Amino acid sequence: LGLTEVEALADLITADTSAQRKQALRQFDGRLGRLYEGWRAELTKCLAHAEAVIDFGDDEDLDEDDGTDFSAEGGGGMGVWGNIAPAASDLQERMERHLADANRGELTRDGVKVAIVGPPNTGKSSFLNVLSDRDAAIVSPVAGTTRDVVEVTLDLGGVRCTISDTAGVREEGTTDDLIEVEGMKRAKRAAADAHVIVCMVDATDVDDGTVAVRELLQDANVLEKGGEGGPVIGGERSVLFVMNKIDLLRPAAEPSDANEAEVTLPAAPEDLGADTFGISCDTNAGMDDLLQKLTGSVVARVASASGDSDADASAVEGEGAVITRARHRRHVEAAAQALERFDVLSGQGYVALDMAAEELRLAASELGRITGAIDVEDVLDVLFADF
Repeated sequence: LGLTEVEALADLITADTSAQRKQALRQFDGRLGRLYEGWRAELTKCLAHAEAVIDFGDDEDLDEDDGTDFSAEGGGGMGVWGNIAPAASDLQERMERHLADANRGELTRDGVKVAIVGPPNTGKSSFLNVLSDRDAAIVSPVAGTTRDVVEVTLDLGGVRCTISDTAGVREEGTTDDLIEVEGMKRAKRAAADAHVIVCMVDATDVDDGTVAVRELLQDANVLEKGGEGGPVIGGERSVLFVMNKIDLLRPAAEPSDANEAEVTLPAAPEDLGADTFGISCDTNAGMDDLLQKLTGSVVARVASASGDSDADASAVEGEGAVITRARHRRHVEAAAQALERFDVLSGQGYVALDMAAEELRLAASELGRITGAIDVEDVLDVLFADF
């Protein structure tokens, strides 16, 4: 087994959801390793040709006309070098498409983060308990019961999710309780790190709740300044605006005849651009629609994180191979950056050939760190085979 296959085996053993299992199996069959090995082989060939130009360009007939303009420098070897540059540029583009996946592989492996935020006593902990189907958080009529972040790991649509119940947030300056202030800071950090944010307010007091939610989203840098349309949700986040306790809006005299369709929900804030739901954690009214939307948001965040056709093209090239670890992403990014530097240096003529070749070596070395070390014999094999 190669290094990526061993990592896939570890992921398969610890998989909690079907999505994690399927991703680990795809990586275990070698498609990710084959993609990186293919790139490494291309870089090895480019590096061998670059070494040939540097070492033997003046002695051998390596300057077949390929349209590369080095007229200022002239000399042998530029024909071969001219073939290296476009190959390296094409490889860099493929690496960048591979990286443009909005981390969906890592999200599948590590889990999507969902944060439940809102003012105190709006039913956030009750909603967490409904999702987890157990008493994961303490629920009481006393506002501010939750002081810290309570996390529960769930399977939503086959995707691993970490659901965070946070402390209630108030308008700034309305409380002097140091513990509550710290809880609010942690709630903002949870919102900033979340991929899906459930903003929950009391259906009987939507206006005041919206003020607190909007302030939290702004402090967490989730709500960014937009154009004429006003603030917009930043990044790849999904925001759901939930009005809880809609049962309190119904006539108390005829509870058996009341249902969620008869409830007239208060107006939701348009500037948040979020889907709006009315629910009751007490009667479970509206809960099915909210859970369906929440599950859909989580699955969409993993299945097609960016909606970018370039990312889909990369998946076709790599037979569905996606980056599953931060280690892989770090090395592929470093390889792409080295090829970008090579592109600049390769256009500076003979004076920069040595430095340009070194960037090729660095790019190959970075990919080698993912699949296995690249050896000097690899370069020599290509060198003697091609020349």
